[in-house]
Amino acid sequence: MATSINAFEMAQRQFDNVAELLKLDPQVREFLRWPMREFSFRIPVRMDDGTIKMFQGFRVQHNDARGPNKGGIRFHPAETIDTVRALATWMTWKCAVADIPLGGGKGGVVVDPATLSNGEKERLVRGWVDVMWRNIGNRQDVPAPDVGTTPQMMGWMMDEYSKLVGEYTPGVITGKPLGGGGSLGRTEATGFGVIYTVREAMKHLKLDPAACTAAIQGFGNVAQYAAISFIELLKGKVVCVSYYDREDKVSYTCSKADGIDPRFLMTITDQYGTIDKAKAKAAGYAIEDGGAWISKDVDVLIPAALEGQINAETVNLVQPRVKIVAEGANGPTTPEADEVLKARGIFVIPDFLCNAGGVTVSYFEGVQNDMNYYWTREEVLEKLDTKMTVAFASVLEMSLKSKVYTRDAAYMVAIDRVVKAMQLRGWV
Repeated sequence: MATSINAFEMAQRQFDNVAELLKLDPQVREFLRWPMREFSFRIPVRMDDGTIKMFQGFRVQHNDARGPNKGGIRFHPAETIDTVRALATWMTWKCAVADIPLGGGKGGVVVDPATLSNGEKERLVRGWVDVMWRNIGNRQDVPAPDVGTTPQMMGWMMDEYSKLVGEYTPGVITGKPLGGGGSLGRTEATGFGVIYTVREAMKHLKLDPAACTAAIQGFGNVAQYAAISFIELLKGKVVCVSYYDREDKVSYTCSKADGIDPRFLMTITDQYGTIDKAKAKAAGYAIEDGGAWISKDVDVLIPAALEGQINAETVNLVQPRVKIVAEGANGPTTPEADEVLKARGIFVIPDFLCNAGGVTVSYFEGVQNDMNYYWTREEVLEKLDTKMTVAFASVLEMSLKSKVYTRDAAYMVAIDRVVKAMQLRGWV
């Protein structure tokens, strides 16, 4: 399933396509094709053996016309400046389509966090803040967890920032642990948000959720809670999830024809999403090739891992039965694959709508930090459901009214909101 697609080139191609549809002014187009600010830096970290190791770090701030930049920090060995640029760009559109008053940002460090001890991880994230603290803040740029980072790491980052500025500033980082400024409902927010949009798509397509099946790529935070919600909220069946095995250094698909139990699988999964094969087999699960998820005979495909996974080669494995592709991951479908899905009439819930639940509850977390007053889990999830449902309706309405593909419709809604904010501020 590996692909050499450049994520930022893909993000720009998607944007250019919609800029044509919107007949955007060339100056505005050039403004939005590139991030406003980029930071590339080296972080020295004292390792447990006493040596000093240098790590490459990034932060990209794409556009803050609608509010402070917002976006996660990824710890991944294949992280590049172009990946971070793409993710920051998508965050701008994600915040706009969800209609929350934030802009797009993203950060990263080139590292496999599984190779670090807890102490090394703490020193690395504090080092990241030591470099970036003057350019982040709850009114400037608000980082959050992403692939390879955790709530505990966000807690350390918030603590480091608070020390540097000399005051308790919980709103500088979201995705923090409960009791340390975090919000109830944040852990499950992205996965639940995915399924809220799937539910709305099923209503539009007049599908019975309880009669539907799904295949999910990934078994990290998003995939775990998407699986739980698909089963517990929609009463549907999930036949498989996939995961990366760090010991074998390959991906597998963990499947069960009569439906998986994600809560059981979570008990035999490490913090990085690797499922214990032996325990899964003992419980009656089949362990297949990592790419098997995409060829399952299901109603809904949920790519919830990394970008570029449904591409020119793999899209031909998608079965005729598939009616919905819900993009839990960022950028999982390439433009070439989009053309195939479009021609087949498959309803695609685009990434920056589908997975906007995480940033929406991150926004709620920042609001609660500002108020120093915290909502119940039920209040958070109810507000999330409302936000996701309204966002889905705005994209569907644009798609039907303008007779355009759902991804183009989501871009049209988002870009229009960002451009209006830029105009109101006198930028263009």
